[in-house]
Amino acid sequence: MKKLSLLKKTFLLFSLAAAMALPAYAADTIKVGILHSLSGTMAISETSLRDVLLFTFDEINKAGGIKVGDKSYMIEPVIVDGASNWPLFAEKAKQLLEEDKVAVVFGCWTSVSRKSVLPVFEKDNGMLFYPVQYEGEELSKNIFYTAEAVNQQATPAVDYMLAQGKKKFYLIGTDYVYPQTTNLILYKYLLLHGIKIEDIGGGFRKDDSGKVISAGKYTPFGHTDYQQIVAEIKQFAASGDACVLNTINGDSNVPFFKEIAAAGLTAGDCPVVSFSLAEDELRSLPTKDLVGELGCWKYFMSINTSENKAFLKDWNSWLKTESYPGVVKEKRAMDSPMVLSYNGVHLWKNAVEKAGTFDVDKVREVLESGSISFAGPGGMTTMQKNHHTINNVYIGETRANGQFKIVKDFKDVAGEPFILKSLDDKLAAK
Repeated sequence: MKKLSLLKKTFLLFSLAAAMALPAYAADTIKVGILHSLSGTMAISETSLRDVLLFTFDEINKAGGIKVGDKSYMIEPVIVDGASNWPLFAEKAKQLLEEDKVAVVFGCWTSVSRKSVLPVFEKDNGMLFYPVQYEGEELSKNIFYTAEAVNQQATPAVDYMLAQGKKKFYLIGTDYVYPQTTNLILYKYLLLHGIKIEDIGGGFRKDDSGKVISAGKYTPFGHTDYQQIVAEIKQFAASGDACVLNTINGDSNVPFFKEIAAAGLTAGDCPVVSFSLAEDELRSLPTKDLVGELGCWKYFMSINTSENKAFLKDWNSWLKTESYPGVVKEKRAMDSPMVLSYNGVHLWKNAVEKAGTFDVDKVREVLESGSISFAGPGGMTTMQKNHHTINNVYIGETRANGQFKIVKDFKDVAGEPFILKSLDDKLAAK
């Protein structure tokens, strides 16, 4: 009996030692997916979204994690590369949901990648937070859009240019669903505001009945030769009252703006308003030649508030100490898609803690209640029942240092995904 008692004590001691050797939170972690292009033409933009997500996860873990019931859960990131390959995005989404069993995914940049993964999230009842400006005309119960809707970026930018006296608008973009749909909305919006069809540049495509179904000039992903298009823009802008509405995505913005500069076109001659170009992408451009060009976003790095200054200080401190592979530490910038990724994580965290569970259906119910907000670096953001947010919107002019000078702001703009039908109705009644 004494021998058996000794064996029991020995076993208990070994068990206790093993338990003490494990991290305190080892049993209480939650897997969270990151789905972005870390290679290919979209890596210029999406790699930074991975970085800011890792920063956000570390910030939350450092503060004690996500509190559900009487437990605190540390976020365990699961990172996959969509590689600027839209079918691959769907495969990677399936991997995250079915194999890795993540609680939520933060990811996608292009609308074609989002539409590629949407059926996967709906089939598996997953949850995706999407952080990048998009065309609207979509509402999935499995996607929350922290991104700028058209009425939080494109139409406020047009309103601003109209107020500046612009009477001609040239539409250009990358050939996929976001630019195509956004420019069709802008074409109708411009007509509604008195702009003549001959003063909308870039060309049109009509159906058999003569109805315009596509407006603007389009180039493929990765396009590099913009000489002829810029020559056309220069001729279009010769009257002195024109501007360009730019929905080019990815690294094609680099040769486009280099050609703009080479042609001698300045913001004074014909300002370019870009909807997929922010501080992060400006690091790759000759910003001294782009002074005065415009952007419209929910966030600019130059916002002069104590909250934004503290956020940027924490971000820069994290860059100095983090050890994740592939994160560039030098000459970093912060921009709207990055901040909207950051906001999305905190909105999800707040909803999980209020729901008291990671269950997708229950977290969705809380997010749809209108009660979940987060005071982010660009101001307060609130999730609406329609899965879009209420945010401040800012218009800024590019400066030589790659930052934006804020020239206009719109307070508490509620994202509205469906615009096309209301424009059609207004035009029909006009």
